[in-house]
Amino acid sequence: MIFAHPGILFFLLLLPILAWLKGKRGSSPAFLYSSVRLVSGLGRSNQSRAGRWLAALRWLSLTFFIVALAQPRLPHSHTEVKASGIDIVVALDLSGSMTTQDYEVNGQAASRFQMAKSVLKKFVTERPDDRIGLVVFAAQAFIASPLTLDHDYLLDTIERLQIGTINSDATAIGDGIITALNRLRNLPSKSRIIVLMTDGGNNSGKTDPITATEAAQTLHVKIYTIGLGNREIVQQMGLPPGFLPDDDTLKQIAQMTGGVFYQADNSEKLNSIYDQIDRLEKTEAVASKYTQYQELFSWFAGGGLLALALEVILGHTLLRRLP
Repeated sequence: MIFAHPGILFFLLLLPILAWLKGKRGSSPAFLYSSVRLVSGLGRSNQSRAGRWLAALRWLSLTFFIVALAQPRLPHSHTEVKASGIDIVVALDLSGSMTTQDYEVNGQAASRFQMAKSVLKKFVTERPDDRIGLVVFAAQAFIASPLTLDHDYLLDTIERLQIGTINSDATAIGDGIITALNRLRNLPSKSRIIVLMTDGGNNSGKTDPITATEAAQTLHVKIYTIGLGNREIVQQMGLPPGFLPDDDTLKQIAQMTGGVFYQADNSEKLNSIYDQIDRLEKTEAVASKYTQYQELFSWFAGGGLLALALEVILGHTLLRRLP
């Protein structure tokens, strides 16, 4: 058992002193007699122990209350995990064009968004030692998950993502990069990267993609860019060029930061892209997981109340004394 406020236990040392002072001073007489002869017979009677029992209950209740205020608790679990990995923020496009079904999985058509989620979940599952965060962007950019080693939480977050959750009418690639950078800028890691997944060109947002990339250069953050979409199928579907990624800009972003540009025009390529991240430089990070406690305050507070109630009841019944 440990205490959240152990300093309060100091008051337990005062209880014996207070008990000694109270016993030394004694209590004031309740009756005045004109002559001691009237009570001389009481001296031969047995001394009652009622006062001792009631006083003991009073000090016991105070002891329980002081221990309760110190907040006793039982720790259930505490683990410190030293993980070797890299700090990664994935910036995922949630614009409306991500619903385009130009991928094929097991002979079935699949949308870019479905493929991106599937591959990203596999990537997270296979890298338990990497701190991974998630940024989503369309017309605006938002943090979906901070950098974390709690990959179960991250997988649940990815599963909940849907097109239309944010304004999906445009693509703000620059804002997506800046939002991801803000999660990485103050970290001491040797290897910090952004994985940018998009299927279009920048047509919204407050920051130009190249300006955002220059900021990444300054912070020594690598950006790996992935262009989603199959050009052949898009042409067969008769869709406009806006349904294809801006390869030139994505290549420039990657080259400026020391990353790599990938054209993921099929599911096999998209799966293999993340496998190459294993060759990145590793760094160590220590993550302390939260300790779970069983609070014992109510038990000690209840014990104090029970002792106090017992003193009152006995003082008015079995151990009743003259006032």
